[in-house]
Amino acid sequence: MSEQEQATIFILADGTGETAATMIRAAVVQYADLNINIVRCKNVRTEEQIESLIEDVHAQKGIIVFTMVSPQMSRKVMDSAAQKGILTVDLMGPLLGALDNYLGRTNSGHTAGLLRAVDEQYFKRIEAIEFTVKHDDGKTLTHLDQADIVLVGISRTSKTPLSIFLSHKGWKVANIPVVLHTPLPEEVFKLDQRRIVGLTIDPASLTRIRKKRLEKFGQDPGGEYANIAHIQKEIEYIREIFKQNRRWPVFDVTDRALEETAAEIVRVVASRLDIPFNAMF
Repeated sequence: MSEQEQATIFILADGTGETAATMIRAAVVQYADLNINIVRCKNVRTEEQIESLIEDVHAQKGIIVFTMVSPQMSRKVMDSAAQKGILTVDLMGPLLGALDNYLGRTNSGHTAGLLRAVDEQYFKRIEAIEFTVKHDDGKTLTHLDQADIVLVGISRTSKTPLSIFLSHKGWKVANIPVVLHTPLPEEVFKLDQRRIVGLTIDPASLTRIRKKRLEKFGQDPGGEYANIAHIQKEIEYIREIFKQNRRWPVFDVTDRALEETAAEIVRVVASRLDIPFNAMF
């Protein structure tokens, strides 16, 4: 092929075709002196689609690189292309065949487009984690309405650990600290109240937690922050807030495993939002 002629590589994929595109881009680096066009054809799931695309490839004198998990669809590509004298490269078939033999599996269980679903779940988790970190401890109230869950509690009631844990499950979480005698931000009351969750804890347990934290950082544990009388006032204050907002479910985190509390929060919120519990946990 001369430098002036254009070569066309058609990617036929039952998913996004990103895997094939990545491999092809890596390969064509070796042919930098040629004019090569890459055409990606996504979500090819029917024989009719294949027949139509084969005509396009033939018209442009292209080559086909395909990734199909279905043996039937793979054979259709190869047979139809052979009838037109079109070269084909099967990227997925040989690998799946070898793995099936090695693992003692049949290819009947292969699912088209599965990689795309996995990628979407991955990026959803990353987005949730980024949102949660940005909205930790009331750092920002911007886009608070995009939160799936909003945790409300006084200091050291596991707001941040719960938020991060839930974000790794794909939930966008914001947490709002409650400070004695300080009203909650107005933005909280403008949200969908079904998404708000309150956190509480036993005063004695909270006292121990706060003292240990102060000692860990070399600070005086005898101050107001870890004083049980002050802590009781904080807990009484937040209880009043919860009484005024009875639509918020309240979870006691005293001596409870993080995973257990997180699972209960998701179960309640998912039920209130009519989301299948197992869909996001």
